[in-house]
Amino acid sequence: MKLASRLDHIEPFYVMECAKAASEIARSPACDPAQGGSPMIFLNIGEPDFTAPTIVQAAADACLRAGRTQYTDAVGLPALREAISRWYGTRFGLDIPARRIVVTAGASAALQLATLALFETGDEVLLPDPSYPCNRHFVAATGARAKLLPADATARFQLDAAAVQAAWNEHTRGVLLASPSNPTGTSIAPDEMQRIVHTVRERGGMTLVDEIYLGLSYDDAFSHSALRFGDDIISINSFSKYFSMTGWRLGWLVLPEALVAPVEKLAQNLFICASSVAQHAALACFEAEAIAEYERRRGEFKRRRDFIVPALQRLGLPVPVVPDGAFYAWADCSGHAASSWDFCFDLMQRAHIALTPGRDFGPHLGERFLRLSFASSMAHLEEAVERLQQAL
Repeated sequence: MKLASRLDHIEPFYVMECAKAASEIARSPACDPAQGGSPMIFLNIGEPDFTAPTIVQAAADACLRAGRTQYTDAVGLPALREAISRWYGTRFGLDIPARRIVVTAGASAALQLATLALFETGDEVLLPDPSYPCNRHFVAATGARAKLLPADATARFQLDAAAVQAAWNEHTRGVLLASPSNPTGTSIAPDEMQRIVHTVRERGGMTLVDEIYLGLSYDDAFSHSALRFGDDIISINSFSKYFSMTGWRLGWLVLPEALVAPVEKLAQNLFICASSVAQHAALACFEAEAIAEYERRRGEFKRRRDFIVPALQRLGLPVPVVPDGAFYAWADCSGHAASSWDFCFDLMQRAHIALTPGRDFGPHLGERFLRLSFASSMAHLEEAVERLQQAL
């Protein structure tokens, strides 16, 4: 069987390989409390331990009972697009017309649609290293090249305008950023984001910003959407993280008006539409009762961050930049091991703690750093710290 050459540019998703290994160990007698074992603590996957609030689940149930399961417009339910538009106004003080919003089958579909509409073979797109691996693979799948630029703690593990300017060449078509970032939980400061947008705009490129963790910002200084810097910016967002709807597979794009029709054409052919049940349910996400619950959860994630980051520091796993959003700590394990991959697998075996080695997120710091997800309960985090202290 001859496979498409584009697969040569798509690396394995090591996060999932580690998850499979952790699940296998978790099923062993060593992790069975009935046999004197200690259960695996999963701090490797970026999935909130909260599910969709009751009001959202009830909306999905009502949708099913009423038989509202037909296709929607390829760009999404008009009512949902309007609700997202109003949320930008109340949460971020932005006037984002509903006509610029395209509802998608998760942020993954949003990224695929945006990259397919903009990039092709021979193009180059700039991303930070470290960054979420799937983002660069969406670029690679179009035939374009994802060019990773090393980013250190001094730049909050993010690109800055100087790095973008220095790396730009005749093949560069734009930048793909994430703020807050997976794996670091760090955001780009608004003034720096503005400089990046200006640098890209001057060169005729496109600025794409993955903002799926923007709702989970903990610092007012960073709680701003890049959309404030112009109508030519593309924002990718999702109902998975802040809205706790991971498996519902629902996201959205905010696009320049000129891109809506081309993206709609792609969506009609590739996806038809996002899940109609998920869309009807998501309308309830913007009810006052749901927003109050999401804000309570945001406070709980912040409480977990404020516990786990100092604990990691005390254990000799420094977090050089405190995460201001999302639910990840990007910790340096080089004081304990030469390879974060070996270190994480060793802890999996000995302490029954699943962490994510940095290999997935780029070569620059992949061997030194690991990612810990504090999306798990406080009880799990406290137990994990005790086990780490013993193991280290």
